[in-house]
Amino acid sequence: MDWTRVDVPVATRAPTGQTAAYLVGRSLLVDPAAGSDALDALTSRVEHIAVTHHHPDHVGGVADYAAETEATVWARAGRTAAFERATGVAPDRTFSEGGTIPTRQGAVTVLDTPGHAPEHVAFEADDTVVSGDLAVAAGSVVVGAPEGDMRAYLTSLRRLVARAPDRLLPSHGPRIDDPQQACRRLLAHRLDREWRVRAAVEDGAATLDEILDVAYEKDLSGVRDLARATVRAHLEKLAVEGALAWDGERVVPA
Repeated sequence: MDWTRVDVPVATRAPTGQTAAYLVGRSLLVDPAAGSDALDALTSRVEHIAVTHHHPDHVGGVADYAAETEATVWARAGRTAAFERATGVAPDRTFSEGGTIPTRQGAVTVLDTPGHAPEHVAFEADDTVVSGDLAVAAGSVVVGAPEGDMRAYLTSLRRLVARAPDRLLPSHGPRIDDPQQACRRLLAHRLDREWRVRAAVEDGAATLDEILDVAYEKDLSGVRDLARATVRAHLEKLAVEGALAWDGERVVPA
């Protein structure tokens, strides 16, 4: 199956400054982040449009390309209202876990991969996965509460490890040719951060900002809000698991 990547410059917190859109199977356009000349050149081939999730740096071009191509627009079942709010377009059809979207070269399978966003999905065919913001080749993925769910994110990474695809096509950064290594690295990173959060709480840190100052040993200039939301997601996970008590304001060890 053919996989055509177009890097689209867009307002994003990702360090690349762009989001990758993919034309899958010569007819399915995934994550048209914004209009671009390179994407415009593909419009005669587009028959279906879908997104991995609803963040602005993934959906900004959906309305224009849907109107221009008259393609079938797909959204996650149960998330259609949120999709329409994010894109300005009512979807024509819905998909759910294990469902498929047809392309000129065969069916693409939908995988539920929530965590970074509640509606996050990936698209798989021929042992290749368009993985959205689930994984990156270097660095880490923001999983920020209240929208991000750390338990779900770790489960999604473990799911990819179990499926063992040959490659991942992420939204930011280069192609990932060793998904096992990449997902295990991200799992280890998140579990290390969780350990740091727990250690901070056990040492007496009781608020988000107190925990943040202990759990991160680097300059957070420009990204402190993202790191703070990530710490909150870790606290929510640990509270659900009974490892600590968290009321949204203060935390104490269990």
